[in-house]
Amino acid sequence: MESAFGIFNLNKQLLTAIEELGYTSPSPIQKEAIPLILEGHDVLGIAQTGTGKTAAFVLPLLMKIKYAQGQHIRCLILTPTRELAVQIDTAIAELGLYTDVRHKAIYGGTGTKTQIEALQAGIDILVATPGRFMDLYLKGEIVTKDLQYMVLDEADKMMDMGFMPQIRKILEVIPRKRKNLLFSATFPEKVERLSYEFLEAPVRVEITPQATTAETVEQVLYETPNFRTKINLLSNLVQQDELQRAIVFCRTKTVADNVFHFLERKVLNKDSVRVIHANKSQNTRLNSINAFREGNIRVLVSTDVSARGIDILEVSHVINFDVPVIYEDYVHRIGRTGRANLSGQAITFMTPAEAYHIGKIEKIIRAEIPRRAIPKEVDVPSTPFDEQQAILREIDNQRKKEDPTFKGAFHEKKNKPGKSSTFKPKKARKGRRK
Repeated sequence: MESAFGIFNLNKQLLTAIEELGYTSPSPIQKEAIPLILEGHDVLGIAQTGTGKTAAFVLPLLMKIKYAQGQHIRCLILTPTRELAVQIDTAIAELGLYTDVRHKAIYGGTGTKTQIEALQAGIDILVATPGRFMDLYLKGEIVTKDLQYMVLDEADKMMDMGFMPQIRKILEVIPRKRKNLLFSATFPEKVERLSYEFLEAPVRVEITPQATTAETVEQVLYETPNFRTKINLLSNLVQQDELQRAIVFCRTKTVADNVFHFLERKVLNKDSVRVIHANKSQNTRLNSINAFREGNIRVLVSTDVSARGIDILEVSHVINFDVPVIYEDYVHRIGRTGRANLSGQAITFMTPAEAYHIGKIEKIIRAEIPRRAIPKEVDVPSTPFDEQQAILREIDNQRKKEDPTFKGAFHEKKNKPGKSSTFKPKKARKGRRK
């Protein structure tokens, strides 16, 4: 039976690898983008996370690069995170199994020795984070004169994370005559304007509306009054049988560590949960992700370092312990489940201070996240005074952001006349007695 990927006129080596990987038919983004890239167009691709964007650009690039040639890179793929760089490099290895195309992922957080050795041995496709690319370029280890293709994957995140200055420096040192590809699940207007700095007459491929969440993901939101309630609710959820493999997203490294230690000591055994964030070494992060992928651990606690680019099938649940404040990240977080047409559940905990952010997210995804009552067996303690004050301050700040004239409850208390207002009436009464 002929592969459905035969419509792209790919070579036998690629079609054999596709068949062995079990891909039966191209996804919508692959159907639209692959022919355009093969025809030589600049492409701006927008599609939900988990819909095959990586193969949508890796397959045509492998077809164009074809075989090992020369000493220097011919294709550069830039990514915002180390994890995504590793994932793309793995996809190149799998899809290019029967080619001799040379490829390497380079990224920070690890030594440069093996990365430099690979570059010196000769390389065709380089996957890189912007910082490590510039580091090795400035050391003279990367030569760009033969570059023909540049790809920005998760382009919105690259720009959101402040990579634009580095990307502009990279654009200055690579040939002007090249093809450019941008892919992401979200593409805000401001980022689209920036993208025209380096796209030439791009063809826009938008398979779904921007920031659309996958239909295979059931979304649930719990209104939680405080941090302790979140912890109690999380404890309840992870002990349920249907939660087979879950990623718990936290906003900060400190919260992620606290959640991990709680689960490890009080709820799950030590071998069932791990935590990854930017303070963890690259090897620790990759080992944890691989253990999670292989099913050796049930729960992976993470900051947004793994919201994108971690392609692990059969993640049954994503739990947003904290609501993301970069709103497009909500789509990427929950896209870790419900991949490859499998079903999944995305659960979000929301404090009163996070309701503002949920409102913004619901506007972006053009849908209301269904609310669910906290189970009766979950303890809902009263909010400590300090936490309540912090919540009120945050709500004040949000209202000020929307209305600059709003003074805020704390501002009003601070500027009340206080004692002077009680003195004046006393003086008035004295006057009347005289």
